[in-house]
Amino acid sequence: MAAKDELGRHGEQVAVDYLLAHGMQILDRNWRCPDGEIDVVAREGRALVVVEVKTRSGRTHGTAFEAVTVVKLARLRRLTGRWLAERRERFDSVRIDVIALERFAGDLVIRHERGVC
Repeated sequence: MAAKDELGRHGEQVAVDYLLAHGMQILDRNWRCPDGEIDVVAREGRALVVVEVKTRSGRTHGTAFEAVTVVKLARLRRLTGRWLAERRERFDSVRIDVIALERFAGDLVIRHERGVC
């Protein structure tokens, strides 16, 4: 496995552990359809939370949070609709969060932005 892929998998697991520690229930991971992938689908109370996870080992290409573009958020909104269409359960609200992880001095620093769109 490439170092980049390994860092991404590790970051995603850190993000899931973080969400669980903050009381969220994980409903799905790495959900795929022909249009793309959702990293994490979670529930917080009666809210559906779609989480994009970005992990970076440095800032040579910008911050992890900056890597989530307007185009990526639009795709996540479409994917969220597809995910919901496959389920019977309804939610009071739906939001998209971003968890950005960056490695500094060997540690991963977490930034969780709720409701980015």
